[in-house]
Amino acid sequence: MDKLTSIEIGTFLKLFNRGGYVLDFSTNDFDIFTMESVGVALCNEYHMSKGKSLAAYVNNASANDVEKLLNDLLSYYEENYEQEYAENTSDDEFSYCRYNAEYARLYKKCRAYMNRVLNIATPLAVNAAELQEKFSSQYLSKQIELMLKMQSENPTDAIGKAKELIESCCKTILDNKGVAWDKNWDMSKLTGETLSLLNLTPKSIADTDPVSENIKAVLGNLRGISTKLAEIRNPYGSGHGKSASFTGVETRHAKLAVGCSITFVTFLWDTYEGGAS
Repeated sequence: MDKLTSIEIGTFLKLFNRGGYVLDFSTNDFDIFTMESVGVALCNEYHMSKGKSLAAYVNNASANDVEKLLNDLLSYYEENYEQEYAENTSDDEFSYCRYNAEYARLYKKCRAYMNRVLNIATPLAVNAAELQEKFSSQYLSKQIELMLKMQSENPTDAIGKAKELIESCCKTILDNKGVAWDKNWDMSKLTGETLSLLNLTPKSIADTDPVSENIKAVLGNLRGISTKLAEIRNPYGSGHGKSASFTGVETRHAKLAVGCSITFVTFLWDTYEGGAS
């Protein structure tokens, strides 16, 4: 199993350590948090500041325990510091943090490192990371992160996110091209309108060539997998009641939907960025 390197651990410490403090934790709250995470109240154990106690722990604990604590801290950061790492979130006058480009950069690295060690970083995750870099929208990037994270944790919602990624990509392309879209459009209408704007076949192949139709058919099937799986998911999503016997879709179904979504969206975005119209 892949492990975090010392340099990568240092990146996590830079993200969490705020001049001797660890994020917004009080000493007591930090000890409670670390006790629940890894069974050690760090400040009580090391008798140092929160930042120094965290550094001491990661230098002495087992790799698995270090990974567990850093992952829990990263989840805490994602839940409480969105305005710091997501550039386009709405400002809250009562919030204690604002967007910070340096912390946003560190966060992206830490999330990528953790995805790798948690075995989220399959070739699919590598493609997802590349796709995040292509999207200028922080919202789209966050959708990709959540989708990958949910594959195992919540397969049902991961399938929903796979569908949302396709929808968001299509709407972004339509917006950028000045084409109005209707919020009531279903997936078929939305993707159809988007595909009609893009030159899907290589320039060397004429639109009348049978190969052109085959390419379009492949893309149609690819988008159809995510769409149909999302339709299976809909009656059992977080907003719908479930019977006591319902076990939900499985991780393998989520990986199928997520894989198709990322592959389809990558093709759409590459085609759009190539200036085809």
